[in-house]
Amino acid sequence: MSSTSLRRTALDALHRSLGATMTDFAGWDMPLRYGSERDEHLAVRTRAGLFDLSHMGEITVTGPQAADLLDHALVGNIGGVRPGRARYTMICREDGGILDDLIVYRLADTEYMVVANASNAQVVLDALTERAEGFDAAVRDDRDAYALIAVQGPESPGILKSVTDADLDGLKYYAGLPGTVAGVPALIARTGYTGEDGFELFVKPEHAVELWQALTEAGRDVGLTPCGLSCRDTLRLEAGMPLYGHELSTSLTPFDAGLGRVVKFEKEGDFVGREALREAAERAESRPPRVLVGLVAEGRRVPRAGYPVVAGGEVIGEVTSGAPSPTLGKPIAMAYVDAAHAAPGSAGVGVDIRGSHEPYEVVALPFYKRQK
Repeated sequence: MSSTSLRRTALDALHRSLGATMTDFAGWDMPLRYGSERDEHLAVRTRAGLFDLSHMGEITVTGPQAADLLDHALVGNIGGVRPGRARYTMICREDGGILDDLIVYRLADTEYMVVANASNAQVVLDALTERAEGFDAAVRDDRDAYALIAVQGPESPGILKSVTDADLDGLKYYAGLPGTVAGVPALIARTGYTGEDGFELFVKPEHAVELWQALTEAGRDVGLTPCGLSCRDTLRLEAGMPLYGHELSTSLTPFDAGLGRVVKFEKEGDFVGREALREAAERAESRPPRVLVGLVAEGRRVPRAGYPVVAGGEVIGEVTSGAPSPTLGKPIAMAYVDAAHAAPGSAGVGVDIRGSHEPYEVVALPFYKRQK
């Protein structure tokens, strides 16, 4: 895809003025990094980082049967989410394969916002539209209605408090409330993809530059740093968070991914994929499939997605994500491995890196957990 046909966020000119290295991400021209991705990563872990996430796919679902539609279309109990709260969930195919993982915000009794990954936004929109047939509910593509700016890291509550009157102390993790930030109307959500405390601010695109600049000013004295997608990937990897296309795909069910807890069989009514997922749940109990584990390098070579995981000369799994970990100071990876080798400390496990079997320690996920 040529850069002329890439979608650009409302902050595009600002990223370029900051010297960002831009990259094609799911058809969007997005900042990969502004300077050192290691410095950006460590800023989020120790101070705060500022992200443009306007490529995410917002889909609004409204109407008297909005909850019923989402309970039918998604695997979670969405009708049970209280207004002002959010839920991590998934949308699956009839065969149980994962189409995408989502965050669903209940904005009001009959209004929800579904946030899909950029690469799957159209697929999710099409599936919801198709599944809405027969429900008194409307599905609306709101991707162009929002810019999304995230502030993540231990200093983020203080930074945001200085530019809003919203009750941030009362805003729980996975909750969202309407408010005004630096004079700009926003949906303020306490969500994120970094393993740190933080906030995601949904605003109109025309307010994005003004908000970014106000946050930059508010965070100047505490080391707020603009951050690209590269460090977002290493941050979520350390936090053991799955990325669609790596740990999640249509060839896996939520049970294969170790995320069966998001499937709520007890909810009322049928939902897409229920039967296949019931079978997947039973399979996972009787004969565990490959298990998602963490791997920490004993050497310096970095594993990449697709590299074989080996033990005793046999291939026992595959790396799904790998990168140098700025926090641990060594390469790490997530991988699906045979259940027999999935226990932390399993001996003799390595990664085949271009023909060389490099030793790796099997660890429980996540690699990093913030101190509350």
